[in-house]
Amino acid sequence: ESATAFSRLMSDMWLGEFECVSPEAFHSVFGKRYPTFSRRTPHDAQEFLICVLDELHEAFKEVRAQLCRHRAGAEARGSGSGTSIITQLFEGQLSYGITCLKCNTITDRPESFTVLSLPIPSRRVCSLQECLDCFFQPDTLTWNNQIHCYWCGTNQDATVKATITRAPQIIIFQLKRFAWQDKHRRKLSTTVNYPLRDLDLSPYSSTFFYNVYSLHAVVNHSGDIDYGHYTAFCKHSTTKHWYSFDDVQVTKIPDSAVQTDTAYLLFY
Repeated sequence: ESATAFSRLMSDMWLGEFECVSPEAFHSVFGKRYPTFSRRTPHDAQEFLICVLDELHEAFKEVRAQLCRHRAGAEARGSGSGTSIITQLFEGQLSYGITCLKCNTITDRPESFTVLSLPIPSRRVCSLQECLDCFFQPDTLTWNNQIHCYWCGTNQDATVKATITRAPQIIIFQLKRFAWQDKHRRKLSTTVNYPLRDLDLSPYSSTFFYNVYSLHAVVNHSGDIDYGHYTAFCKHSTTKHWYSFDDVQVTKIPDSAVQTDTAYLLFY
């Protein structure tokens, strides 16, 4: 039901038959599935995005499985059960290399991701590259965070380092603007400079690939942690022009206006 409502919303947006399109019908259907988002209270855009992608994945996965069974009969039962157009577009994979500091044994732990939540290493200004460097830098596990080394047979200090083993076609970054400071959760207003094109993720990959990404959308959050307003910047796939979406206001903007201090989610 949610997938049907979403497809109607996409059709209304792209066919151009209406001067403006409201997502109210989709929101109503989606709210029945996720009651938390049905209330008129502030919610996190990343949490909403994850729920939408999960909901669409489950719907499209079932459709794909039915098509496989219909085309190939009983032999195809269960084929494609874990994949959908959502996973094909948005899902990537990390590998966490865990090295025991006593015997130097390396253990790889794979983990799928849809959104990479990047720490912001500066309070004033930094680049997306610095956020990525911070996310992928090695970390040391000691004390209560020690690993149990299979070869040593005991808990040991270790280092862990993440690398990308499979990059998605569309990669989503969350800038972690909400952080704990002095026992209080605050919003970071750090300026994060992000490129509009030529984002190369090969330095963070365990295998050689040259996937250069271009920015296609930005979700902005203005306001504080308890009250705020979301807007979006989106690049038209045909004209390559950027547009600002602010409730009922849709405005064409220059490329220079896409860089903003309120960026929260980046879609490459």
